[in-house]
Amino acid sequence: MFSVNVSGDDKPKSSLATASESMDVSSVSHWIGVGAVALASILWAEIVRDVRHWLAHRWPWLMPKHILHHRLFRPDLSVVDAQLYRESQWHHDVPEAATMILAGIPWVVVLGQGSLLYGLAATVGVVYSASFWVAGMLRGWGLALQTDITHQPGPFPVPPSQWHVNRAYHWRHHFDDTNAYFCGTLTLVDRLMGTSLSLKGKRVAVTGASGTLGRALLKHFHQQGAKVIALSSHSDSVHIEVDGQIQPVETVRWQVGQEGSLAELLERVDILVLNHGLNVHRQRDPESVRQSYAVNTFSSWRLMELFFQTVRGNPEMATKEVWVNTSEAEASPAFSPLYELSKRALGDLVTLRRLDAPCVVRKLILGPFKSQLNPIGVMSGDWVAAQILAQAKRDCRNIIVTINPLTYLLFPLKELAVSTYFRLFSRRSPRTPSREREQPGIPAPNPDPAGGAESGDLPLV
Repeated sequence: MFSVNVSGDDKPKSSLATASESMDVSSVSHWIGVGAVALASILWAEIVRDVRHWLAHRWPWLMPKHILHHRLFRPDLSVVDAQLYRESQWHHDVPEAATMILAGIPWVVVLGQGSLLYGLAATVGVVYSASFWVAGMLRGWGLALQTDITHQPGPFPVPPSQWHVNRAYHWRHHFDDTNAYFCGTLTLVDRLMGTSLSLKGKRVAVTGASGTLGRALLKHFHQQGAKVIALSSHSDSVHIEVDGQIQPVETVRWQVGQEGSLAELLERVDILVLNHGLNVHRQRDPESVRQSYAVNTFSSWRLMELFFQTVRGNPEMATKEVWVNTSEAEASPAFSPLYELSKRALGDLVTLRRLDAPCVVRKLILGPFKSQLNPIGVMSGDWVAAQILAQAKRDCRNIIVTINPLTYLLFPLKELAVSTYFRLFSRRSPRTPSREREQPGIPAPNPDPAGGAESGDLPLV
């Protein structure tokens, strides 16, 4: 009898506990939903702002008012005229914020009918938008003299951000290309539209320019309106085919170990693509080791450091970039040990340096593409180049183009782990005013016509 009574007492207690746990889970899920609605309402307000901004560059009714905003700022982001600045608040900032508010109200009404709490959560976006509306009116009345964050003058502390709009990012909309960089706070719309990077008018230099990928990159940069420069160790000038026509490209000759000779050229380059490399395949003798690291690792590292020295002010920090072809060998076998080792070393150096690089640094993680030097490649160089530029225009900092699905999973994990390790166990060195053309500590490899090569000279994987 005793055991039966205990069993009977336990059963209702167990049921109550289960009901309580169910209520807790339901309550947690409900509040998570409320938080998601609040965040979504802010995201919606930002999307409305950015789409309206895009329309202001295309819709004649909005263009005159938006042009007034563009006339306000000098290249250092100082205001041209205080009266004009106040006037622009009423013609640009206040109507923009009002549009954000009006676009958020329907969501408050719709969601409020299903749940009062969800309706209140949706008002977060309206209140968020109203803060810009009030700030715009205060600046229009002359009561708030401080401009918004993205237009504040002064030196940029960091290069353009990837996920949110900082001053360097927005500066490019005013003074690099007014038909790109439309976002105001988050970069989502620019990334979707491919307007996170404008290549129009940019001076682009590509090493390994005589190879399949090098020529393909030059062609696609040219088609995007860039001014291309071929850097090659070959004696012949580089040509590209555009719309069935063969066109010559400005060709500058250099050799591995003589990176300093390109220092003057790099001053006028906006985007430097480090695409040269060497593959000794199955070799492992000391000379092959020396050549592999000299070409694949330290040559690119030295050119990257030389390019960093050309970044001296806001315009260079906002517009200059380095793209480094470290290859898929960073994360998976290339069946060429020295190629893998030297490319991984380059990849780790790039990961380390871009923690505090003075400009944007992108990695190109490429699988095997078909060329005369790599006939077993399964991707065409032209297709790979097109994918590289498409991802760059969406501001991908790690550009992956491969048929191996594991790379899309393994490389981001590897990059996150290595970057976090470097950030935790290294510290930033103070910038020095040194303008030395050659970097101390790493001796330049001896020029070797038989060994120093670009990607157009020797086989690549």
